[in-house]
Amino acid sequence: LIPLLGLWLLAGQAPQAEKLAPYYPTPETIVEKMLQLGGLKPGEVMYDLGSGDGRTVIMAARKFGATAIGVELDKDLWKQSTDRIRRLGLEKRARIILGDIAKQNYSSANLITVYLLPSSNDKIRPMLEKQLRKGTRIVAHDFQFAGWKPVKEEHIEDDGEGRSHTLYLYVIQ
Repeated sequence: LIPLLGLWLLAGQAPQAEKLAPYYPTPETIVEKMLQLGGLKPGEVMYDLGSGDGRTVIMAARKFGATAIGVELDKDLWKQSTDRIRRLGLEKRARIILGDIAKQNYSSANLITVYLLPSSNDKIRPMLEKQLRKGTRIVAHDFQFAGWKPVKEEHIEDDGEGRSHTLYLYVIQ
């Protein structure tokens, strides 16, 4: 055990969880389209995997009336998004978990949103298949889940910032 700022740390702690995508904020227009495509309704539970600055969680709680939970590995982004949720007074409906998306339980989800790399989608797919109930919706931004067939695809030619996006809606069977 090593003392550090009044805390005791285990020498040789487990390595940091793997980052599954670089931080690249989704434009607000696309966030809204993702939540609409996923059919998010008031009172439903929504998870954003790799929630970054919290914009998807905040919009889900604020505009759609959902219980919204983000999972973020980066401590600075977690703090930034948690502070913003507090400033907006959304603590009752929105929160961010500081942690590894591969180590959470998503069984209460009605909707999951992801903007991860294809290899990362491949890594979390078995976990989602194991945990999610029939009828749970997943919206993937730009990168599909291999082995799953989307029930709907939506292509957005211009997000208002000159970039195109493709959204994929999956429903657990």
